[in-house]
Amino acid sequence: MSLTKSYKPSKQRKAFFNAPLHIRHKFMTAPLSRELREKYGIRRLPVRKGDVVKIMRGDWAGHEGKVVRVDLKRVRIFVEGVQQKKADGTPVYYPIHPSKVMIVKLDLSDPLRKEIIERKRKAKKESMSEEEKVSASQEEEKEKE
Repeated sequence: MSLTKSYKPSKQRKAFFNAPLHIRHKFMTAPLSRELREKYGIRRLPVRKGDVVKIMRGDWAGHEGKVVRVDLKRVRIFVEGVQQKKADGTPVYYPIHPSKVMIVKLDLSDPLRKEIIERKRKAKKESMSEEEKVSASQEEEKEKE
């Protein structure tokens, strides 16, 4: 997904940090676990509050917990149990980038999310069938030659 046509890093960063909310939502995607991948037929989804995720990288790797908050401005999520103590002793959630987690359990309380999953699955099937058609036509052309 290209935010800008420019190759300049400064313009890439500017486009990233000034991206509108509907595009920032796409930055929040995380891969699904193998079980969910097989069940729903899709690879990744944007993380939402209520999802259960497993942290795959960093100091908190291996920790599993429920997403408490999603910060679109900083492109970070906050997971239950992943906290640091401040100097005065109060616990504060540690921000984690969504690409460093794996969704283990989806929160399907929102019917719109079920529609999103179905739409993505359908689009994937259609693109797979188009690829099969293209590869079959290429094979036919090779056989004619």
